[in-house]
Amino acid sequence: MSRRSAVRPLSVAPMMDRTDRHFRYLLRGITRHTLLYTEMVTARAVLHGDRRRLLCFHPAERPLALQLGGDDAADLAEAARIAEAYGYDEVNLNVGCPSPRVAAADFGACLMARPDTVARAVAAMRGAVALPVTVKHRIGIDALDRYQDMASFVSVVADAGADAFTVHARKAWLSGLSPRENRNVPPLRYHDVYRLKREHPFLTVELNGGVLDLDAAARHLAHVDGVMMGRAVYDDPLLLAGADARFYPCLARAGSPPTRRQVVERMVAYLEARLAQGDTLHAVARHLLPLFRGMPGGRRWRRYLTEGMHRPGAGPELVLEALAVVGPDALDHVPVAVATAA
Repeated sequence: MSRRSAVRPLSVAPMMDRTDRHFRYLLRGITRHTLLYTEMVTARAVLHGDRRRLLCFHPAERPLALQLGGDDAADLAEAARIAEAYGYDEVNLNVGCPSPRVAAADFGACLMARPDTVARAVAAMRGAVALPVTVKHRIGIDALDRYQDMASFVSVVADAGADAFTVHARKAWLSGLSPRENRNVPPLRYHDVYRLKREHPFLTVELNGGVLDLDAAARHLAHVDGVMMGRAVYDDPLLLAGADARFYPCLARAGSPPTRRQVVERMVAYLEARLAQGDTLHAVARHLLPLFRGMPGGRRWRRYLTEGMHRPGAGPELVLEALAVVGPDALDHVPVAVATAA
């Protein structure tokens, strides 16, 4: 069974309540080639839930990876088969989420203490699909936080055939810190991720955690194969305006990246289609709130959308009206990231 490459220099992290299909479509108006991820979906939800709601996506969202949660190898293998049939480009196993609810279900970051379980799951998924099967994990959990602990975990899972490892460069405390605190309180240990790649050059290693802009991503790429950005992108999607030219020069089309006005106009057409499919205005428009962050009129934009998106009868025209409260300089401004990427 031939396998596609799992190597992508830049990706956007799976984020619960953020990286849904609407946000991913928004990002595709800014970057065509950055790998995107779904929110985490449990294998059991894929097997027994509403697959259309959970798995359907717009073709423009590709390249796209499905992140799965679970610890049962057979369930994960079957979920991977279903993901392949839906057209995903990669299947990723979550071994990094520190949520108590996730840990209570016996998956996520707690699986770092059970590398054999992860290895069985990866082997089963690899045997089921031709897609890359990748693993996202922490540098450690609780007392298992030495570099040697992570390296041992990776070695066991690599032997099972994992195509790539995305390493969140913070440990996770499974008790004592909330999921939110686990994103910020444990210190970043980039040197451990660099060392993993240096000592295992045959592995595909991607770094995640605290990467705030494309310049930082480029610096990390001197040491690892890929970089995953997270909440910085959700808070300011235009951070990725220069990503294609900078990291995918052979794939990027000639021409200027889109302005904020063009991104919004593309989303208005998408919004019309999604409302016809039964989605709510809020489900799509909430992702547009950060588009003018730091720009003249940005606060007016956010206030107009926030106050109007729950109004009965509100539709795509609300977004066009909101554009009118933003200054023309902001609408047609080319993001600074583009200039540094050229």
